[in-house]
Amino acid sequence: MKTLGRWLRWGLLGALGVFLVWQLWLLGWVLFWGWFNPGETRFMEIRLAELRQKAPQAQLKQQWVPYERISIHLKRAIIAAEDAKFVDHEGFDWEGMQKAMEKNQKRGRTVAGGSTISQQLAKNLFLTPNKSYFRKAEEAIITLMLENLWSKRRIFEVYLNVIEWGSGVFGAEAAARHYYATSAAQLGPEQAARLAGMVPNPRFYDRNRNAPGLGRKTAIILGRMAGADVP
Repeated sequence: MKTLGRWLRWGLLGALGVFLVWQLWLLGWVLFWGWFNPGETRFMEIRLAELRQKAPQAQLKQQWVPYERISIHLKRAIIAAEDAKFVDHEGFDWEGMQKAMEKNQKRGRTVAGGSTISQQLAKNLFLTPNKSYFRKAEEAIITLMLENLWSKRRIFEVYLNVIEWGSGVFGAEAAARHYYATSAAQLGPEQAARLAGMVPNPRFYDRNRNAPGLGRKTAIILGRMAGADVP
């Protein structure tokens, strides 16, 4: 029994050591990307691998643009659609999460997420789309790192440049060119609202650009954009 107990202790210490090393590795990347722009995120790697299973030469569409070269309309639209309290919260919108849970319980399925922009960015940078308690816990840890080490402007700038906006399409510049043949800087209010409406299910809307639900979402977002606080 003593031998078994000793092995259990060493096993727990080893697992704790691996966990701490992993967190330090993530922290290192968060610090680095606070100053240097990410080249490829975990989500990008996953989507590229999926595309190359069908077309080995497939490439992602993504082009980094500085914060000031992204339309104010798109910034307002994303805040209005995804995270109205972004500039005020510290990474988590507890009220939004509660409302999302209640909405999902009423529908009997997941129809609302409640994740903030910071949480979405944490997931996109480092994690997978698979849902699990461990992934949610890791997402929360990374979110705290981002919120404490980056400014809101930096979080939003990286978010706008790396989120998925279609099949192989990532970031505001690629999305603007893919859907409207223009630059992210030139997007108008309705174009921006429509792009913001695509964010929760971008690959579906890439295939179904005239989906009635997207039109309704666009109108709602347009109505909220004037009151959106942008970092």
